[in-house]
Amino acid sequence: MRLLWTILFVFGVNQGVNAQELRAVQIYSDNQLLDLIKENKHLSQVVIDECQLVQDIEARAVKAKMPSYQFLWGDMLAYGVCIKKDIPLGLHYMKLAADQGLAEGLEQLGRYYHVGKFMQPDMAKAIVYLREASNLANLKAQLRLAKIYNQGHGSPLDYPSLYSQLHNAVTDDKSTYKQISQALSKLAEKMPEHVVLAAKAGKY
Repeated sequence: MRLLWTILFVFGVNQGVNAQELRAVQIYSDNQLLDLIKENKHLSQVVIDECQLVQDIEARAVKAKMPSYQFLWGDMLAYGVCIKKDIPLGLHYMKLAADQGLAEGLEQLGRYYHVGKFMQPDMAKAIVYLREASNLANLKAQLRLAKIYNQGHGSPLDYPSLYSQLHNAVTDDKSTYKQISQALSKLAEKMPEHVVLAAKAGKY
């Protein structure tokens, strides 16, 4: 992959000789950025890099239409990181990333519709986005969707599929494992035993 560099030059003079310091910031690869997004470190990384990559990020979001960069650019706009805050435009780019199937974008929009972040709460839209993210193995979306289902929302026809996803989820985090176990237990109470057994066997 072609690497692009943003170079910061700091010039000084020492005994008549120009001194030069270089601080190079490498643009993130798609995989690097996706890892940052999954760890929710993408915005802090842009700040750590002293906002030097703003133009490169914008180009990849607007011109190249890379979903990972659309997500990053949308977050930067929504929260005013290194650029002027523009929430509607930020949400627009988040949606573009979600429309391209970026699981993190789908999960984030579903979460925003669920809690009413930047927009009015809309349970139906939250479920649509979270269900799509869940189908892409996004564990955060699966757990949030389970919470919504266990509160009585959504269609019972969708419970077995989510149960199967959570039953086969893998994590080494004890807290997350506990959340999965509790979500499965509550979902199981809403389904006949033969449906639960079929879901465990991956038949949904």
